[in-house]
Parts: sequence; C-alpha cells; structure tokens
Amino acid sequence: MIINFVDLKNQYKEIKSEVDAAIQKVLDNGDYILGNSVKEFEEDFAHYCGTTYAVGVDNGTTALELALGTLGIGEGDEVITVANTFIATTLAISAVGAKIVLVDCDPDTMLMDIDKMAKAITPKTRAIIPVHLYGQMVDMYAVKAAARSKNIFVIEDASQSHGARHLLKRSGEYGDIACFSLYPAKNLGAAGDGGIIVTDNEKYYDELIKRRNYGSSVKYYHDFIGKNARLDTLQAAILNIKLKYLDRWNGKRNWVAETYHELLNGVGDLKLPATAPNNYHVWHLYVIRTERRNELQNYLKEHGVPTVIHYPIPIHKQKAYEGYDFGGRNNFPVTENLAKIILSIPMHPYLTKEEVEYITTQIKNFYNK
Repeated sequence: MIINFVDLKNQYKEIKSEVDAAIQKVLDNGDYILGNSVKEFEEDFAHYCGTTYAVGVDNGTTALELALGTLGIGEGDEVITVANTFIATTLAISAVGAKIVLVDCDPDTMLMDIDKMAKAITPKTRAIIPVHLYGQMVDMYAVKAAARSKNIFVIEDASQSHGARHLLKRSGEYGDIACFSLYPAKNLGAAGDGGIIVTDNEKYYDELIKRRNYGSSVKYYHDFIGKNARLDTLQAAILNIKLKYLDRWNGKRNWVAETYHELLNGVGDLKLPATAPNNYHVWHLYVIRTERRNELQNYLKEHGVPTVIHYPIPIHKQKAYEGYDFGGRNNFPVTENLAKIILSIPMHPYLTKEEVEYITTQIKNFYNK
C-alpha cells in the first residue's frame, strides 16, 4: 500500500466542479489583480476568524513582514518568538531589521514556553510572535497578559492553525494582527503560494492595504515605500470555495488523530502529541517522538509510508544565522532535543480507516521486529 503524506489530488476531486466554476468566472471577468474574488475571500475569512478585517497577500512570510512594518517595528526593536518554528517566522523579523529574541518551547506541547517568554521581555521588546504550531494554539490569554502590561504588540503566527480555537476564540482573534500562510498543504491552502492577515484595527487595515500594493490605495499615488505582495484573484476564488469545507476537513483530521492516539498508545518508546488545555486542535501535523527516529523513518519509507521532520535543524543552528545572538546564550535545549526525535506521520482529511490502520501496523511491526 502506498500512502500520501498530504492528498491534494483527492481534495481537488471532491470540490472540482465548484473550483472549476470559480476559476472560469475569474477568467470570464478578466479581473486577475485585486479582483472581486479577493474582496469576497477577505470578507469571508475575516468573518470566519471573528475579526473585522482581512488582507490577502502573496504568502505567509510576507504577511508577517507587513504586520511588523505596519506596527512600526524595525531597527533597534526586539521581537520575541519561539525557537521551535519554521524559519519564515524569523525571516520576517530580519526583513524589517528588528532583533530576533528566541525562547524555548514547552516539552509537552512543543509550543512557546510562556514562562520563558515572559522572562525574555526587556525595555526594547516591541512585539511577541506566538506560533500556533502543528495545528494548536499557544495560551493566548497568558501571552496577552504579559504583553498588555508593557504595551507590547502581539502578532499571531497562525500559519498552521486555520480554524483552531483556544477557549472561546479562534486562531486570529487574539492578536493585534494575525498572519496565516495559505501554502497548498495547509489546512486551508491555495493552488500555489498565498497568505492572509486579519485584524480588528481599522488603522492597521488601511496601512496593510497600502503596504501590499506599492504603498498605494489610489493607483499611481504612493504614500510610502510598499511592496508588490497581493493575493492573486484566481487563488482567492479557489480559497473561498475551500473555506466552506475547512471545518469539515478539520473534523476529519481530528478523527485521524484520535485513531492514531488509540492505535499507537503504549507502542514502543513513542511519545504521542499532546493537546494543550482549552484547545481545539486542528492537526495540521501529527508529530510523534522516538529516540529511534531515523530507524523508524527508514523502515516506514521501505513500507510505503512517507514521513517528514518538522524541523530537522533549529533556527539558531542554521547557516543563515551563523553568529547571530538570539538571546538566552543561544541555549534552547528542548528545541534541540526535539529536532533529534520528532517525526511527522501522514495527516490529511482523506486518510481512510484502512490506511490509518496500515500506518500504525507498520509502526508496531518496526518495534516488534
């Protein structure tokens, strides 16, 4: 049996008629740049997230960069984020010239360690970027409490948490600004690159609209140096079809995760992923831990089960940041240990019971051989 790590082909088949019709409508209208579908998707996504505004952009990394710029964050400012994340989070901070301050993650949830975050705040801290990793949210009440007392901005990196909830609010509702990637493999993904930013602040919204479009809200009139960072109309049309299915797809991901929990509990030295208190997890990834990671990965590959490591090299160990001082003496032991033992196994809404059983059987076979 051959298993797909993600399954975008089956996703397209499920909604093919609707997607094809949406694409055809854009082609018929010829409004390829900031067309009607962009505005419709922005309004619908903002409503989905429980926010007032949304701004479609070209990718999630740019979304973070534009958010930081909109809040006036730049050279001389410090931005706190977590060591256990994809490098895009820190690249955005680097792009605006601010200082990256990393903190380690919690050993159980693998999310930002709130206590370490609070201790990392200095008079130069202007923003905190909590990363809602693997499909669940950081404790945003704790983050907001730490930030509010010192007038620090909060930017949610929600790139892996479309539809996730912490207590009564969705991912995107807590921050001054929140940023989502719409990369194809995300829970809500485009047919190419894409991103979107949400906020309740009208001033930030107006500036974000300009920043993504050459610093302009009126053609040929430019208020400041912006970027060409617009979400394509075709992508927006596709995304708005997919948005209607997001909650159902997330429900299926939860079924896969629950089945993994049941079938892999107590197997070998596996540590299964934990859901933080008060969270609704949307399982962008299902990340197991084992001291025999490399052996298990090779065994699964031989038996048709693809796996990925998210992430094999921590940011502070990357060549791109060689010699960079991230604070904390660049000592992030939990993140470094995770990089040696984490393994993401297939997770998507189209996994069948037979396929999940096959994956878990192969993992059990590995430990029993």
